[in-house]
Amino acid sequence: MALQLQEEIISKTRNWIEQVIIGLNFCPFAAKPYKEDVINFQVIQSANLNIALETLVQECNRLEEDTDTETSLLIFPDSFLDFIKFLDLVDLGEQLLKKEGFEGIYQIASFHPDYIFEGSTENDASNYTNRSPYPMLQILREDIVEQAIKKHKDVHSIPDTNIAKANQLGIVYFKSLSF
Repeated sequence: MALQLQEEIISKTRNWIEQVIIGLNFCPFAAKPYKEDVINFQVIQSANLNIALETLVQECNRLEEDTDTETSLLIFPDSFLDFIKFLDLVDLGEQLLKKEGFEGIYQIASFHPDYIFEGSTENDASNYTNRSPYPMLQILREDIVEQAIKKHKDVHSIPDTNIAKANQLGIVYFKSLSF
């Protein structure tokens, strides 16, 4: 893949993080690692399921060696565009983490352009809390997540707060964003 295309994909992802994840405070823990530049962005072109899962394990192994990187985003710009197939990837990825001995060490967060929470509709603004420019898997270090949770006053209110904010802004707002 051309380096310029890869840089454009990462730039679009960074803009999404700045405008939505940090800008709307959907993840109160995201600003620190973003500002400290301890996020690894990896673009995976034309990935099938096996390649995506192999890349997930490789990235976990890389994180084992590179303790300065706090979290990784695996970005699939032209793969797993079907949300249901993407959910299969997420499920298999979580199973693979257990099989490879990474349970309790890493966890996966998932983002997708067509993310739909169970029980919501396609045009529900709350889905935008997990909608991203591309299908993505985020690999989070569990120990860092636990530290962040301990510092947050009411971590259990985050989803409800995010849903309320997304609904207040409305779907028109989210559709007007450009990354």
